[in-house]
Amino acid sequence: MSAPALLHLIWLASPALPVGGFSYSEALEPAVEAGLVANEAQAAGWLADQLHLSLARSDIAVVCRTLDAWQRGDVAAVTALNDWVVATRETHELAQQTQQMGRSLVEWLKNRPADARVATLAALAPAPTWPVAFALAAAQTGATPRDALLAFAFGWAENMVQAALKAVPLGQSAGQRILARLADEIPDAVDHAMRLADDERQAYAPMLAILSSRHETQYSRLFRS
Repeated sequence: MSAPALLHLIWLASPALPVGGFSYSEALEPAVEAGLVANEAQAAGWLADQLHLSLARSDIAVVCRTLDAWQRGDVAAVTALNDWVVATRETHELAQQTQQMGRSLVEWLKNRPADARVATLAALAPAPTWPVAFALAAAQTGATPRDALLAFAFGWAENMVQAALKAVPLGQSAGQRILARLADEIPDAVDHAMRLADDERQAYAPMLAILSSRHETQYSRLFRS
């Protein structure tokens, strides 16, 4: 990979990217409230399960397919994948998250070198979703699909570990141990996502959806999901 491509992937994976990923816990906060996650080991297990059972089979797989569609100029495929993400968000908060982060990345992309595809992304209805928008940003770097997916997954991991530090709560050393475990497991999750056929992609995680629904009326909240 060229140095510019690597640096831009690091940029896309950074929690400092102004898309608001740090403000979401993706139902980890209600899991803590319900007593399902109360310590480092449970937080690590919860996030590892989410990586393999949810993220790899849905958003990482979508980034993989959408990256290819952007590179081929297949707007119909991009639209279909965006529609799939919208349709598979099972709660208001999860739908709001992917659309808000997608719109925010569109605004960031508008400040990058001109790319006619950004207008196509911005026009997706009801909004561009996060994995579809990330795929275009990754396509602009010229990185390989696997490297782009590794960056996407690690960006998710960093945000979720930060959520665990605040919600459980945990110390910084515990957070680093959890992040190390996720970093070790991300390559297998990415490889699994890349092997999935379109009819194998799915976002069925009933406990995650139940907890996300509960979070909408949770009395005390730090996060938006």
